Amino acid sequence: MNDIKKRSDFIRDIIKKDLKEGKNSGRVHTRFPPEPNGYLHIGHAKAICLNFGLAEEFSGKCNLRFDDTNPTKEEFEYVESIKKDVRWLGFDWEEKEYYTSGYFDRLYELAILLVKKGKAYICDLSAEEMRKYRGTLKGPGKDSPYRERSIEENLKLLEAMRKGKYEDGSKVLRAKIDMSSPNLNMRDPVIYRILHRKHHRTGNDWCIYPTYDWAHGQSDSIEDITHSICTLEFEDHRPLYNWFIDQLGIHHPQQIEFARLNLTYMVLSKRKLLELVEKKYVSGWDDPRMPTLSGVRRRGYTPEAVRNFCAEIGVAKADSTVDIALLEYFVREDLNKKAPRVMGVINPLKVVIDNYPDGSSEELTAINNPEDPSKGTRNVPFSKILYIERDDFMEDPPKKFYRLAPGREVRLRYAYFIKCIDVVKDTDGNIIELHCTYDPETKGGDSPDGRKVKATLHWVSAEHSISAEVRLFDRLFIKENPLKLEKGHDFKENLNPDSLKIANTCRLEPSLSSVRPGDIYQFERLGYFCVDPDSNRERIVFNRTVTLRDKWAKIKKAGT
Repeated sequence: MNDIKKRSDFIRDIIKKDLKEGKNSGRVHTRFPPEPNGYLHIGHAKAICLNFGLAEEFSGKCNLRFDDTNPTKEEFEYVESIKKDVRWLGFDWEEKEYYTSGYFDRLYELAILLVKKGKAYICDLSAEEMRKYRGTLKGPGKDSPYRERSIEENLKLLEAMRKGKYEDGSKVLRAKIDMSSPNLNMRDPVIYRILHRKHHRTGNDWCIYPTYDWAHGQSDSIEDITHSICTLEFEDHRPLYNWFIDQLGIHHPQQIEFARLNLTYMVLSKRKLLELVEKKYVSGWDDPRMPTLSGVRRRGYTPEAVRNFCAEIGVAKADSTVDIALLEYFVREDLNKKAPRVMGVINPLKVVIDNYPDGSSEELTAINNPEDPSKGTRNVPFSKILYIERDDFMEDPPKKFYRLAPGREVRLRYAYFIKCIDVVKDTDGNIIELHCTYDPETKGGDSPDGRKVKATLHWVSAEHSISAEVRLFDRLFIKENPLKLEKGHDFKENLNPDSLKIANTCRLEPSLSSVRPGDIYQFERLGYFCVDPDSNRERIVFNRTVTLRDKWAKIKKAGT
């Protein structure tokens, strides 16, 4: 895509070298192979952008393949959500949509071939016994007592497993490699296990299922993948994948590993995210506090911002953690160009303009987006009674507070200068209303006599404004690394109790009366906000996407 920077990195260098040498007949064929056992998160966006981006950059192909080998955790819901996320990011796999379950027959045939070559056997050890036989990083394992079964016996037992004659966990098919290998993945790994479970695509056709390690490399081979791009945790598995392919004598993709994305204040483990969903710490996979792509989409992040972020961080071999402020910077940068400006008051304080004519109102001209003059202007109504942000007034302000205070004059955005002349309180001493005067000569926000003010406030007309609910989202966790825990502690202890605050008394300018879910606006002086799908005719709901404060922009500016 045009907004993805084409930068040099070790993966691209490998591909360029392969193309120069004529490897794979000059083809580049990648794949994005998610397991449909949860919703994709921002870490997967990096892999999506990389795999589809490489295919586009080198005029190749990229498959979308669902590695659906575990019916106990996979659901059709996850398949559909993954496809929606990939499309949202702007990528199209065209007709190249595949499923590992579509290769079950072929994978079983390859397993039979491995058995016939004397390279696989049926093992009756329990899971606990297998762990004991496996050995440790410091010491070798020991052979299973079933390791030397004859090829004929192994073939009969495998066929019986296939026909459902044994219970779950009673037998497995294992590769026969080396129980003394320093790489634990090579110590006779399991290839097939018995699972009498219904699969979301194949139903009850199978009661034995291939392990991920067995299916992964062979599926790449079946699809004629040239460059199998994986994250670093698969580096130790590469010798096993190579061994399988070498033994079977099939097409050999080249596996290349890169460091996965880690972000501050985020957890990017599908297992832990599932726990948050199931135990209702969040409202669902698409909760705007979640790092899932459905979550950040609902919050108002744009695909362009996510893609540009992924391009900026690039790919490397070493693990590192990226500051979430960098992601937020790209969100702001993109929305600053696109989002229309509007005025909304989240915590309203009533203001009465005493010298404004009773029963009168007028239309003032406001700019829709100063970054894009083609977006034009709109009219906003002004009247005698307004709302301003409660935080924009202090009765006894400190030295550097320049907003409204008793006797002080400020500018109302696109409107007039006003001066506070009186403060009204309730019986408990809470401020409930301000009385001000306005200068009609300052229409448009400037004084003809050159008078200066130090603050400009946003506002809405009480008579014309509409009500809304605004959900003020903050980071889901309070610690940069939520998983850095002392013994006996749980990552959920680091959840931010203030990650969501709901403001129910918000008032918005009337131009927002016909918004649609997904629309994004900049509320002037407050931040960017996205219309939530919960919105309807009776209630408008906005999610705060990101504030206007930009830590990363300051860092970048200081660096220059």
